[in-house]
Amino acid sequence: MGKPTGFMEYERLAEAAQPVTERVLHYKEFLDHLDDKGASIQGARCMDCGIPFCMSGCPVNNIIPDFNDLVYKADWKRAIDTLHSTNNFPEFTGRICPAPCEESCTLNINMAAVGIKSIEHAIIDKAWEMGWVQPKPAAVKTGKKVAVVGSGPAGLAAAQQLARAGHDVTVFEKNSRIGGLLRYGIPDFKMEKSHIDRRMAQMEAEGVEFRANVMITELPAGSPVGCDGDTRISAAQVLADFDAVVLAGGAEQPRDLPVPGRELDGVHFAMQFLPQQNKVNAGDSVEGQIMATGKNVIVIGGGDTGSDCVGTSNRHGAASVTQFELLPQPPQAENKPLVWPYWPIKLRTSSSHEEGCSRDWSVATKNFTGENGKVTGLTAVRLEWDGGKMSEVPGSEFTLPADLVLLAMGFVSPVASVLDAFGVQKDGRGNAGASTEGERCYATNVPKVFAAGDMRRGQSLVVWAIREGRQCARSVDEFLMGSSRLPR
Repeated sequence: MGKPTGFMEYERLAEAAQPVTERVLHYKEFLDHLDDKGASIQGARCMDCGIPFCMSGCPVNNIIPDFNDLVYKADWKRAIDTLHSTNNFPEFTGRICPAPCEESCTLNINMAAVGIKSIEHAIIDKAWEMGWVQPKPAAVKTGKKVAVVGSGPAGLAAAQQLARAGHDVTVFEKNSRIGGLLRYGIPDFKMEKSHIDRRMAQMEAEGVEFRANVMITELPAGSPVGCDGDTRISAAQVLADFDAVVLAGGAEQPRDLPVPGRELDGVHFAMQFLPQQNKVNAGDSVEGQIMATGKNVIVIGGGDTGSDCVGTSNRHGAASVTQFELLPQPPQAENKPLVWPYWPIKLRTSSSHEEGCSRDWSVATKNFTGENGKVTGLTAVRLEWDGGKMSEVPGSEFTLPADLVLLAMGFVSPVASVLDAFGVQKDGRGNAGASTEGERCYATNVPKVFAAGDMRRGQSLVVWAIREGRQCARSVDEFLMGSSRLPR
């Protein structure tokens, strides 16, 4: 696996980034993949560790040591074949995955982990440049029809796998463009949407049909297929027209903050703010776009969505950006003997934070203040944490000016309307009730209806969505054909 002594000879290499002063002026990607030599050096660092914990740390179980070794030996064609054997869309994960594989890297016990994510990024970019990513239409069609509801990473992965198994697949998306939260939830400076477009072209050549601007609703049985401008379809009609249905929508129900002043203009969910900029970047007209230009912006929530709000606000030209987190500040470095090879809690500073942001932890928002119906300020209080319980610090209230407040505190469940339309039972968190155990993996209580991705597991990572889409496709194929050759 790589060079036997490579981990002792070579340092971890970071991908080159455009300077902050330049990248905040646009919405394009600003990280360059490693060149061939740099990727080879990173591949050389993969040590012969015996048990590749990186593979178990990766939700799609990428065969990481193998493609590291192949890149080290400059066998790029076999490297992309190896990578594609477990991951339909490495250009997505190579850009936006937080890389749990690297936290599980054996080298990470006492040295810098192998740059697995940067190697993956380099492999797939090389594959597109060389023309190695080609459609793989099924040699034999089964005559079975499958509907996939939702075109995010779970839906796309399920659709591609099912089409390659020979089924006729139609993907339904309620938005005007395909991609789900990949398209509208992730800023272009983290992943440009051309990566989705060229995968769509590949999948269309493989027989997948995409239908955007379609909402699946709970209409009476026998309702017309299309109504309201051909944008609504009844769940009953979908069940009648297709042999199997995969529900693969995202977790889009945001966690709210019901404090005084919540109703003021200028207090918005992150997913009201972020998709608008993506639409503008794509050439759409957005009336009344929420802008951070010249404003004091406060982002409530310390996760990836909050970080995306920070980066977008900086590109708008915000006067100031402050980010609050309810939990205490994590340690600078984890206790590796205690947590390795699992995902550690530690301070993570994103590229957006580097572009300009004041961060504060153990802060709870008490209320918003405003004038003439518009938010002008925020009152918060500091917290003490003891044994997982929080309490307010007496006398610690403080106020900040706020012209725009973005709520980025996570998502509690998928939007219930689609699940209700199909009559799918929900679990205690409002997700589709479907188990990954037993003979009917990913199957819901409704015959021939399956669920995968965020709609089944709740808010999660793109790489988990791809895993679930692939595994769900295998279960659907088994349901339709009695057995399946699709990999899990």
